[in-house]
Amino acid sequence: MSDNISIALPSLIHRVGREPIKYAQCLAKHCHCELKRVRRSRNWALTGVPFAVQQLSAQLKASCLNSSQINAADKLTFNPDKLSYLIKKIDTALLTHADKLEPLPAKLTRLISANPNITLAELMHLTECSLSEARAARFAADSW
Repeated sequence: MSDNISIALPSLIHRVGREPIKYAQCLAKHCHCELKRVRRSRNWALTGVPFAVQQLSAQLKASCLNSSQINAADKLTFNPDKLSYLIKKIDTALLTHADKLEPLPAKLTRLISANPNITLAELMHLTECSLSEARAARFAADSW
């Protein structure tokens, strides 16, 4: 869960524009993510911990929803609806990393409830948890 994920964003500036990308980079920095170009190419990449990337996606969605409330005097000099491509790419990438977004105790409980006959070794292999965590989850599931 603490491993960084990387989301490829090909030709991002051509699809979205420079000003929305600068805004997204500031939001990414506040969420402890990194939105930057891949070497000297026109491709971009978003890297960060899955929870931080999910938080960035939520903040981008909120800025798009609040676009009707933004005045001309505000800092934003672009239409936040242009970020929809970036939001869509982040959300589809997060679907492939859904296992990293679920906390370990919830994941163990889900696996045990789906298959009550699962062994501790299988739990440890599927979730990469320790033996004591698997035993605690088994005990908690058996106590119900």
